[in-house]
Amino acid sequence: MKYYQAIFTINPYTKDACDILSALAGEAGFESFEDVDGGLKGYVQVEKFDKEALDTSIDSFPIEGVKITYDISEVGDEDWNSAWEAQGFEPILISGRCVIYDARDKEKIEGDPAMPELKIGIEARQAFGTGTHETTQMMVGTLLDMDLKGKHVLDCGCGTGILGIVAAKCGAGEVVGYDIDDWSVRNARHNAELNGVRLEVFEGDKGVLSHISGVFDVVLANINRNILLADMDAFCDVMSKEASLVISGFYDEDVDVLVEKASSLHLKLASRKEKDHWTCLVFKPDVE
Repeated sequence: MKYYQAIFTINPYTKDACDILSALAGEAGFESFEDVDGGLKGYVQVEKFDKEALDTSIDSFPIEGVKITYDISEVGDEDWNSAWEAQGFEPILISGRCVIYDARDKEKIEGDPAMPELKIGIEARQAFGTGTHETTQMMVGTLLDMDLKGKHVLDCGCGTGILGIVAAKCGAGEVVGYDIDDWSVRNARHNAELNGVRLEVFEGDKGVLSHISGVFDVVLANINRNILLADMDAFCDVMSKEASLVISGFYDEDVDVLVEKASSLHLKLASRKEKDHWTCLVFKPDVE
């Protein structure tokens, strides 16, 4: 699968501008990002790249006085994989109950008595989801607050597999994930093995759900707003009568349209979290 790499320059640079840019780029097809000096580096599948949408968003950027420019080039699988592996990331503590760490640091983390009992080692090979992003942290925190013992869990757009791995380590009985990116599928399977849990991971979009039998007690989706709006009906089709739908990957200003979409599918908002303008929502079937 071929990817473009875009280097975005933000002038003047602010964290808010960077966050808004990543959300807008996500709507143009970008699926993962890295912070760079003065801007952002993003990756998008060649066939998913919507240049017109990206340029329109940049031209109408919502922060006055901020100028966005970008350079884009095609990047090979091997080059991107090497970049991810070389970058690494610092351990992330979530709710004081879970640590997500670069799998290369396993010996150090496992030997540190100050670390929480729940430890998740991740090798980020071309896949989004190391725990460094606010949306992943909120999703993991939400999972930690749920009773997952014996539950069937679905992770839509699983990336590194981090959410499914957390669910499995918290006692989920079955965890299934899918992702459109073949690298992510392989990476999720690899990370599951590293953590000693079992994930069944499929390659594809929401269409794979038609080939999966049974229903799920928890459906997870940490993806951009437009995909959530397009795929939410498919999520509902595989949810049990008392299931939870946990979504993130969008900004506070996107909440109303997502709640409206959920309501049209007979889902009601059960809880909401916010962190640095990003939001995580939990929906339950509206059975009243």
